[in-house]
Amino acid sequence: MFRTTLKAFAVIGGLLAALPSPAGAAGDEIHLPPVRFSFDGVFGTYDRASAQRGFQVYKEVCAACHAMRLISYRNLRELGLTEQQVAAIASQVQIQDGPNDEGQMFERPGRPSDRFRSPFPNDAAARAANNNSLPPDLSVITKARAGGAAYIYALMTGYSEPPAGVTVAEGMNYNQYFPGHQIAMAPPLNPDQVQFADGTPATVENMARDVATFLQWAAEPELEQRRGMGVKIILFLTVLAGLAYAVKRKIWADAH
Repeated sequence: MFRTTLKAFAVIGGLLAALPSPAGAAGDEIHLPPVRFSFDGVFGTYDRASAQRGFQVYKEVCAACHAMRLISYRNLRELGLTEQQVAAIASQVQIQDGPNDEGQMFERPGRPSDRFRSPFPNDAAARAANNNSLPPDLSVITKARAGGAAYIYALMTGYSEPPAGVTVAEGMNYNQYFPGHQIAMAPPLNPDQVQFADGTPATVENMARDVATFLQWAAEPELEQRRGMGVKIILFLTVLAGLAYAVKRKIWADAH
């Protein structure tokens, strides 16, 4: 009974922790733009269509620099893709494997069980290709950045010309939502950069929202199940408290 109660409180704590957090710590002058996602709030759920489009944006744009080492291709089935679609996506990449019978490493088409292929063999190669800046792994980026998905959306849409009097260092770009406002990554999104099969306009704002949704799902694929269990536990505890109160009233009524 005690362990069950502890698990119940742990789930409730996770439910409360899932509520939107402020953009940064006290004193942070960066204010993220207001943006709403389908998974916001206690009863929020993932918009699968948006997440699928977000994966397309990641695959066609972000994957050139950013790895997602914690995600396997087979996980995409949780977004509503079929086994055939997942197998086709995985087969489009070459995975280094081995050694073979001759002791040699070799490349083969990807399989659904493989992790997302990293764009660089190691961090040193990644830095060398990005002006000595290491592109962060995006597997849990929404949990690693204050503001979560809202921060990702803001970052993707926050590129602009620097204000008067602000000098941007060589090789850097001005972004109003990045801490310090100078970021090595060039604007990654441009209008009509991808073509969505469902006809959704590929505006920068739409692509930013979709890729933020996908990255939120990647970081917390169990979010819907955790929230659903938390709500059930809260309802159970509420009913249990009511019954306990009714029993207490009955017992003390008989005592008089």
